Amino acid sequence: MFIKSLVPSKLPLWRCFSSLEPRIPRTGDILRQTRIYSSEDVLEYSKVSHDSNPVHFDPQFARNAGFDDRLVHGMLVAALFPRIISSHFPGAIYASQTLHFKLPVYIGDEVLGEIQTLNVRETKKRYLVKFSTKCVKNGQLLVLDGEAMAIVPTLALEQMQSMADRS
Repeated sequence: MFIKSLVPSKLPLWRCFSSLEPRIPRTGDILRQTRIYSSEDVLEYSKVSHDSNPVHFDPQFARNAGFDDRLVHGMLVAALFPRIISSHFPGAIYASQTLHFKLPVYIGDEVLGEIQTLNVRETKKRYLVKFSTKCVKNGQLLVLDGEAMAIVPTLALEQMQSMADRS
């Protein structure tokens, strides 16, 4: 069993992948990464996205809008999903994502992004993989969920089979 080093030890153990060995995911597989967002992350994201909503930059404006403090852009938080997928499946193409924003994420919150394989379908020398996606902050609060689809090249399966043949 390979456990990603970013998975905190307090979480239950599920079969996860090492980023060193390309694999095709199997139904039920779970991958995770954590991240704490900084003011600099928010600023850099706003430059690229051109989203300069004051709830991301002005604490008083954010409080007047009903939030505790400045918000991290929701799409910046959701960017954890393609980051997780691409770090484990080089060459994967992110095809779609649904998102449901549940709670705000504030600068300094620890966010755990998690993807779980729902199904894998082979199609034209590639695999179409459906994942459930979710982010929790501070260890317990669901802030974001949805589903993603990614196209994973067969090269990963070929490499995995080649490695198995050598054992």
